[in-house]
Amino acid sequence: MSRTLRVRQSQTVVPFGVGAVFDIQGESFVATGIGDWPSRGRQPIESARLANRLGVSGFYAAPATANDRFDVADAPGAPYIRFPSWLFCGACRRMKRWRIADEKHGQAPRCPSCFPARTLAPMRFVQICQAGHLSDVDWWFWAHSRRDGGERQQCGEREKLRFLVSERASGLEALSVACTAKGCGAVRDLLDVLGTHGLRCSGRNPWQRASEALQCPRPVQIVQRTAGNLYYPIVHSAIDIPETDAPAHAGDALADQVREHHLWVSLCRDALSPRAVLFRQMIQEDTGADEVLLDALLAEETGGKSPAAAAATPEGPTRPDLSREEWAAFTAPVPPATRDFALRETTLGLAGETAEPWAGLARRFGRIVLADRLREVRALSGFTRVSPDAVVVPADTSRRLKWLPAVEVFGEGIFLTLDRAALKDWEDVPDVRRRVTGMRADLDRSFQKDRLENVTGPELSPRFVLLHTLAHLLIRQLSFESGYTTASLRERIYARPEQDQYGILVYTAAGDAEGTLGGLVRQGEPPQLAETLLRMTESAAWCSADPLCAEHTGQGFGNLNRAACHACALLPETSCEAGNSLLDRALVVGGERVPGYLQPIISAARAAAAHALEQP
Repeated sequence: MSRTLRVRQSQTVVPFGVGAVFDIQGESFVATGIGDWPSRGRQPIESARLANRLGVSGFYAAPATANDRFDVADAPGAPYIRFPSWLFCGACRRMKRWRIADEKHGQAPRCPSCFPARTLAPMRFVQICQAGHLSDVDWWFWAHSRRDGGERQQCGEREKLRFLVSERASGLEALSVACTAKGCGAVRDLLDVLGTHGLRCSGRNPWQRASEALQCPRPVQIVQRTAGNLYYPIVHSAIDIPETDAPAHAGDALADQVREHHLWVSLCRDALSPRAVLFRQMIQEDTGADEVLLDALLAEETGGKSPAAAAATPEGPTRPDLSREEWAAFTAPVPPATRDFALRETTLGLAGETAEPWAGLARRFGRIVLADRLREVRALSGFTRVSPDAVVVPADTSRRLKWLPAVEVFGEGIFLTLDRAALKDWEDVPDVRRRVTGMRADLDRSFQKDRLENVTGPELSPRFVLLHTLAHLLIRQLSFESGYTTASLRERIYARPEQDQYGILVYTAAGDAEGTLGGLVRQGEPPQLAETLLRMTESAAWCSADPLCAEHTGQGFGNLNRAACHACALLPETSCEAGNSLLDRALVVGGERVPGYLQPIISAARAAAAHALEQP
């Protein structure tokens, strides 16, 4: 019976993008580089803003097809090849190295020694290195090696192997690879297979030709083919917004004033001369410029690039800052509208409310905007293996193409801001700043610093941790009330103090052109959103891991979280912009040593509940 293997077009970026290993119907494949994509049938994806930030010519989606290219050469669709190539039979335990020439259209690999033929299963372990290379484990070398590092006598038959199971042991010790060549009999179990063993790196990925292999001196690690550190995709996304003139930042206006000064041209001719020093002083006194003047000079010296862009290293792509234009679109007095960007402003429905905790809730939140329709473009620029800060492998391993693979998704969302004055007063509390200073120190020591700076901005601020945690808590609460799972909801954090941002967007998006069904926007209507926010605040005040969670001084990946764990604040990785780090529930609901932004709401709700119980 012919089998059908199918990967949706939206999955060709995440989670089954270039370089990803995945199982489907008991078989294992790896997605090849975009250089192997067929030129016919690719669908262009429009996103000028994202292409601008990434410096590419454009984006393409994988050709749409009923069946993907698993075992048919030159067929339409995204190309995948079988990996690992070492397979074994569950009946006779024979291992076979499967080659492209062995593929038969519509059939899974079958054991040539068994009758009736049994389906072959892929080996569980593969090897990776920090340069992003992936290959099969050299099982012949493994069978002919010893745990103490000594050498066994080696035979010349490299493919007469069996994958054995022993009933006298358990776990990996019960599994072994044995050589069945005549007169050999070498065997070694898999007890210590995970880790590094002196194996040599292949210098390439499975879809690359042997001529593309590099001399790679990095040590390889043997991992399970579904291990979390085998694949870290680098995905960039942008919401499609109408072209608007973003409000000028104060620093930008001052920089323009500096450049228009009558001494600017003379200063740029020789910025180090005594005369230029005098000119610089005169400009500073006239315009009040200080750091802005130096930044403008640096931009002049680097060909018009900003200091941040000039200092950026060429090693690997970084997530672009697209938040300024999106923030301007969501906060515009008259929200712009297009076919794929439909906004309408609403409220919490608490106008004129004097009873607590509702009045306090109205004082803590600002603008509410409902996005009835959103379009988001997600592009894959590359991936890493072993760790997120390892060498980046581009989506086009040949490095000849100027475009990236992408998908477009449509959906809906809720955008809300905090009260600007209340946020400023809360940020100025010394205990709040002291707590975030500790998180900032942990971030500076973390290898994720460069990646997270693209999300947090130049410096981690209290408002980012607050808004980020608030977004997580809101997503968890909405998952109970809107009908969407937490994995279906995503966040975008707008918390750059230098850009005067103080809001979040919680949205969902699907690959279907019609988008989603409106359940999320329905929860943003009054009075549902106010009730959701109150229930969210009350739920966040208590975690099943308290008091350990609430009093934690560093938990999670890189100790970048404080009061945040899987029981209260963490989300699926696809939902979070910052990899489930930089979270602190205490900044939202308060703790023993820090006041929470929504702590007055909790106190008022508890007081109101106690008063209601006292009534006859």
